[in-house]
Amino acid sequence: MLKKSLAGLAAGALLLSAAACGSGDDGGGGSEDGLVVGFAQVGAESAWRTANSQSVQDSAAADDRIADLQFVDAQQEQEKQIDAIRNFITQKVDVIVLAPVVETGWTDILTEAEQAGIPVILADRGIEAADEDLYVTRIGSDFVEEGRKAGTWTTQEFAENDTTRILQLEGTVGAAPANDRNEGFFEVLDSEGFSYELVDSQSGDFTAEGGKAVMETFISTHGLDDIDLLYAHNDEMGLGAIQAIEEAGYVPGEDIKIIIVDGSKAGFQAGVEGKLNYIVECNPAFGDQLMDLVVQVANGEDVEKFTPVEEGAFTADQFEAELPNRQF
Repeated sequence: MLKKSLAGLAAGALLLSAAACGSGDDGGGGSEDGLVVGFAQVGAESAWRTANSQSVQDSAAADDRIADLQFVDAQQEQEKQIDAIRNFITQKVDVIVLAPVVETGWTDILTEAEQAGIPVILADRGIEAADEDLYVTRIGSDFVEEGRKAGTWTTQEFAENDTTRILQLEGTVGAAPANDRNEGFFEVLDSEGFSYELVDSQSGDFTAEGGKAVMETFISTHGLDDIDLLYAHNDEMGLGAIQAIEEAGYVPGEDIKIIIVDGSKAGFQAGVEGKLNYIVECNPAFGDQLMDLVVQVANGEDVEKFTPVEEGAFTADQFEAELPNRQF
């Protein structure tokens, strides 16, 4: 069996490693010992993403059906993912896995993969509907449903308000989770006839630093005395915002209610401390499911266009009991 290359590889170095990564005698990327898989990951912008990468790498290492996983950390840059995919195509890997940074701009490179006869699986995030024929399946979260869960809690929590004033910390501009979590949230609010005002909404790029910086801007621009809710598209931004709220002399979770999406240990710990109020889970540990899909797709089996990952949502009275169960 080929040695599994599980360390993060720079995209530019992949061509140099082609021989070690398993080109067979027929020039293909596979081998008699198993499949060669190329994985272009978004980056390591959050605890969620780090846990997701670890899950995929660990599952590939433990799976005898996978000979080699070539892993590229694109550092949240689409161009690096495109370069990585092009290198995977050159090496003739058996399957390409892509966690796309944004939804658009994939037509040309995925067409190249299709023309090379290499199937593509999307992991976690999706791409625009116009390109859905260029990938076989997507495994990951239902981001719209995550937004709906946040919206449902909001309509219940603030049912007695005349008008609920909301701040939103969006994820990376153009990313599927940001688009869909926004869509699902306001879909529920609007369908329920819920009275609200979106006071401000800006991108924190899914990072704690971004969340803190944007929250500081929100506070200096709007104050928090008349703000009811902060809806953060992930834990990292929410935790950064909490720091900014505290530094401004407010009490997070009391002076302003807070929803976060992901469900990391740090997020649940903040919840136990009373600093936030609702957590929507986004499960990163789907490596085993992904490896099963890789094998099915490589074998030409029919698979669903979308494979959902099981996820929940948690209120304040559940935080302490759930904290020990967090995997990241």
